[in-house]
Amino acid sequence: QAQLVESGGGLVQAGGSLRLSCAAPGRTFSIYAMGWFRQAPGKEREFVAAISSGGGSIMHADSVKGRFTISRDNAKVTVYLQMNSLKPEDTAVYYCAAADRLATVSSGYRYWGQGTQVTVSS
Repeated sequence: QAQLVESGGGLVQAGGSLRLSCAAPGRTFSIYAMGWFRQAPGKEREFVAAISSGGGSIMHADSVKGRFTISRDNAKVTVYLQMNSLKPEDTAVYYCAAADRLATVSSGYRYWGQGTQVTVSS
């Protein structure tokens, strides 16, 4: 059962942009680090980006540095992933997750959303 809800996925042409949003219950949202992962068919779940509870520490995977940006608005209990200059290899289901501390592996996260599909056409 998903504890987080992603939205904003869709079909976009290469070079285009999308912004993913992840909504969460507000009571304890501000104490969690948040991350984005993605999983393409036949591939392992891959770390994309993460942000600390207060937003002061940010990590992006090498594959998306300079193109994707994670951010959060604790007042809106929402984390975002702005995706620019999208490539076909970015096609995947994107998942939002919450962790006690900033982490780059799936096992570090306690709560997950159901995922949102991002498809980038060539």
